[in-house]
Amino acid sequence: MAILLNPGPVVLSERVRQALLKPDLCHREQEFIDLQNKIRTDLLNVYQLSPDQWASIVLTGSGTSAMEAMMTGLIPAHGKVLVIENGVYGERLTKIAQIYDIDHVVLHHEWGEEFDLTRLEGELQYHKELSHVALVHHETTTGRLNNINNVAELCNKYGNVPLLIDAVSSFGAEEIKFDEWNVAGCAATANKCLHGVPGTSFTIVNRNAIEQMSATAARTLYLDLVNYLKAQESGGTPFTQSIQTFYALSEALDELDDMDGWQQRQKQYWTLMDIVRKGFEELNIKPRLTREESSCVLNSFHLPDGISYQELHDKLKAAGYIIYAGQGGLIKSLFRISCMGDIKQGDMERFIDEMKKIVKS
Repeated sequence: MAILLNPGPVVLSERVRQALLKPDLCHREQEFIDLQNKIRTDLLNVYQLSPDQWASIVLTGSGTSAMEAMMTGLIPAHGKVLVIENGVYGERLTKIAQIYDIDHVVLHHEWGEEFDLTRLEGELQYHKELSHVALVHHETTTGRLNNINNVAELCNKYGNVPLLIDAVSSFGAEEIKFDEWNVAGCAATANKCLHGVPGTSFTIVNRNAIEQMSATAARTLYLDLVNYLKAQESGGTPFTQSIQTFYALSEALDELDDMDGWQQRQKQYWTLMDIVRKGFEELNIKPRLTREESSCVLNSFHLPDGISYQELHDKLKAAGYIIYAGQGGLIKSLFRISCMGDIKQGDMERFIDEMKKIVKS
């Protein structure tokens, strides 16, 4: 079985894999509602969020479905969102706003560039009508962990503008300050830092923010957060959910709790990623970003001299490892490594040995 070093899906632990074999359920029976309620509670507990102030809403779909539900479900018809872009997924937030005709402005940066706070402050000063700011926490295009502390400070300074955060590849492994950052909504998924399987995503919403949407006409049928929350808090679900992926997510959340939470997972990722960074340094393979600029979840690296991505990918795949290409214009210069999932130190040490064979051959 290959070791997946791509940013999701992840290598499953045996206990999560076995959870997929639990009994079939009807999504209208109490047993499924109990499972759904447990997941919703456990998701809040990852960051010790009070259910009086916060609600988790679980959807069947990939992380993009949670992003789309967040954007369409928390920005009112009269609202206007500033989207901060510095990679593919920030640009995806803009694309969602365009498709649904959500009033928006864009603060664009080159891929991997640090947020320009001076420009952001100018946008906040000029666009006093903004209802939200939307941004990506960990931009996997390059592995940059965006500094939301600084963004939140400016948003609080200029009208207390709430944030919509794409935390698809950071939830469960990076710090998210829901209260301090004035988060209205946070979109994430099961099959990245939580180590579940693809097919379940979720949004964490501020109850005040979603209550303000309750009298607003929905923009979408399937991804209507107000409808989901009403149904899930009444002991139901508006549509058929992916039962087996719910089983897997529930087990994965138990596994995260057993290892003492996201802080320990963050340490685990950095232990593995530091093996990669140190090994690559010895091979003169340079990271795109410094360790301080990067997420523990994924780092990007320049391709070794004289080796194409396809050659590197194919040789590593033959050795039992799946790496990830750069995106867009970075496809010819970068490759990416993630250490999510059930990966051990020995797996990464052998990975470095395989890299040495390829680079020095």
